[in-house]
Amino acid sequence: MSDVLDLTRDLIARASVTPYDGDCQAMLGQRLLAADFRCEHMHFGDVDNLWAVHGGEGPTLVLLGHTDVVPPGPREAWASDPFRPEIRDGVLYGRGAADMKGSVAAFVIALERFVAKHPDHPGRVALLLTSDEEGDAVDGVRRVAEVFRQRGERLDWCITGEPSSMTKLGDLLRVGRRGTLSATLTVRGVQGHVAYPDKARNPIHQAMPALSELAARRWDEGYETFPPTSLQISNIHAGTGANNVIPGELEVLFNLRFNPSWSAARLEQECEAVLQGHGLEYSVRWHRGGEPFYTPEGPLRAAAREVLGQYCGAAPEESTGGGTSDARFIAPLGAQCIEIGPVNASIHKVDEHVSVADLEALPDLYQALIERMLLS
Repeated sequence: MSDVLDLTRDLIARASVTPYDGDCQAMLGQRLLAADFRCEHMHFGDVDNLWAVHGGEGPTLVLLGHTDVVPPGPREAWASDPFRPEIRDGVLYGRGAADMKGSVAAFVIALERFVAKHPDHPGRVALLLTSDEEGDAVDGVRRVAEVFRQRGERLDWCITGEPSSMTKLGDLLRVGRRGTLSATLTVRGVQGHVAYPDKARNPIHQAMPALSELAARRWDEGYETFPPTSLQISNIHAGTGANNVIPGELEVLFNLRFNPSWSAARLEQECEAVLQGHGLEYSVRWHRGGEPFYTPEGPLRAAAREVLGQYCGAAPEESTGGGTSDARFIAPLGAQCIEIGPVNASIHKVDEHVSVADLEALPDLYQALIERMLLS
């Protein structure tokens, strides 16, 4: 067994379903302490965060990851226990194998090898881990970023180990992500009998024109490599369950995935202007999941393109697609952010897995990126 395979198996065996860490970070912190890293454990609520740093003055390169995983679902649906890692036909199976305990293990091995080879390297290399990426993402990197902002922590470059590859390790380089903004809209009416609509006020009927306008709106034409901003209504609920009662209240859930043409604050204003324009009696609760980020052409993208090209045999696709990642909390601190990780075909699924060959290639890939950024 290789070092990275052994470590990944150890991590998978710890059932760290979000927001619980299962002592993953304590174990990893001990390893990094032995490698002369300075380790700081930050515990907020039920969430564990680890900040491990090596080096002194100069630019800082951060490796960003998470130790929490999504629930496995029905255990009987898995070919093997999701928390008992198993190798079959050159593939490692287990919850978190791809998302993202394999990358976390590869980060740690790469860091150990790098500082052993370059103990007096320029700048700083760091690892930031959280157990709150798959959950509410409130007491994880978002909270740590607030601490960093208050104490003036310098972060220049960030590599997130999210599973970004499509069919082959290194075939995609994530250079940005859309922002996410969620809303819980409550429209108030007057409950009554369907036979006497003049004595009631139907919030469904009142809200439909406004919701139709929001859903049909073309918010923008896209930004750089980002697709156009999209609003999707995900749930509508009203009524008592009886077909002869006009409901007194309607609840609507919707989400916007938006590119850098917008900020969350501006989108909130635009949406509420539509709701007010239709004369609705409403309240809305907003949740700002994160602003969009984009890393323009520069040293980090160039280094990643070259390293991934060597591993993949061709230049990677450079993309801003997908959902969100914790890099959305690091980018506002001034860091350029990219995402590089294993193939994502099985993430969050039954029988999640990662190729053993890809896993064993990851530490060298990450170490090559560290050396390019701090030693070139």
